[in-house]
Amino acid sequence: MTVPESRDVPDAPPSGPLEAVLGPLRAAIAHAASWSPARFERAEQIDGIAGLETVRNAVEALQAEWTLGFATAEAAHQTRNGQVEPEKIERSIGAQVGLACRVSPTEGRRRVRTARDLNDGLDHLRGLFGAGEVGGYRVSTVVGATSHLDARERAEVDRLLSDWDITRLGVGRLRDLARKFAAQVAPDKFRTRCAAARSGRRVTLRPAADGMTDLIAHLPAEQGAACYAALQRAFTEEQVKPAPMTRGRGQVMADTLVERVTGQTTAEAVGLQVQVVVPVEALVDPASPLPAEIPGHGPVPVDLIATAAGRKTWRRFVTRDGVVIGGDSKQQRFTGFLAELVRARDRWRCSEPYCDAPVRQIDHIRRRADGGPTTFDDGRGTCVLHNLLREDPEWTVERVPDGVRTTTPTGHRYTARRGR
Repeated sequence: MTVPESRDVPDAPPSGPLEAVLGPLRAAIAHAASWSPARFERAEQIDGIAGLETVRNAVEALQAEWTLGFATAEAAHQTRNGQVEPEKIERSIGAQVGLACRVSPTEGRRRVRTARDLNDGLDHLRGLFGAGEVGGYRVSTVVGATSHLDARERAEVDRLLSDWDITRLGVGRLRDLARKFAAQVAPDKFRTRCAAARSGRRVTLRPAADGMTDLIAHLPAEQGAACYAALQRAFTEEQVKPAPMTRGRGQVMADTLVERVTGQTTAEAVGLQVQVVVPVEALVDPASPLPAEIPGHGPVPVDLIATAAGRKTWRRFVTRDGVVIGGDSKQQRFTGFLAELVRARDRWRCSEPYCDAPVRQIDHIRRRADGGPTTFDDGRGTCVLHNLLREDPEWTVERVPDGVRTTTPTGHRYTARRGR
């Protein structure tokens, strides 16, 4: 597992013009933090919460302006250096913004696109954002609903929205309103967008807390409704059986889904190999409080794994002090058990700071072309995006004493530390 750390560049307050921007903000926050909420009446505390929300929104809007400024400057820089592929430029910019904001590169890329579109036709919305009247989530909702429009069409949607007090609308109503106006302004584009969305149907698996997971089907509306109705019928059929009910609606629907998809007689009869990371302390001492971990899904009690029903096969990776114990290889590529060890050590998630995407590639920290060995210590799990970024000559990755350090095109350094 890797723990993201802030950039290795000294964390002292910036000097010069940048300090003129950030210094007063920090001072204002420090001043506000020096006042205890307990000194105010309840009504004033609510006013304070509302006021701080306005300030937070305004700061978020300011950050969006800086994001756009950086994206524009970085695109020009990369173009001057000979990079002419828009996809590679956008990928690099999004990843850099993600690191700066301490979020994933996908979220960084989304923020760049939001800042771009916000300044390309959505003037009324941008004004509300800058004044702190709406937050980033509402702004992203409108930007997403109008992403298929050009600047003129987006401006017309913005004008139609200005007739409404969108500051008092819930996110769902605002989304529906923006979509309605987008369809009204450009019906052909709306139809094309909906048709394209149907081709993007998919099923994904996301980790959830307490040994659970979320199986998500992204389907056309009528198909999703039909699936849900079928599961509801299964519960109704269960209700009329003479045997006493021992499961609730949600449990019956979930079990029915598993049984129909897998073809099993019961949901518990899972036939699957599950890889699990077990602390060596838990193997030596059954009373050890240290939990096991299903990589990519989080901790689970060791005894629950040992007694789980079904035909599961557990493949154990043993850890000491939170680090998977591994070995060497003379291979040139990460395959087989060595690849599984690297994935398990990185908990099946990309090893770059702030990125939670699943591991799709096993990368050499020191490039194979530069003499890097195909060993447990020289391997790291990455998502597709970060593996592609490695090929950008302005991005570098290197082993340092406390982990793996990534250096971005602006010279900022971010270290992912091994271990806890």
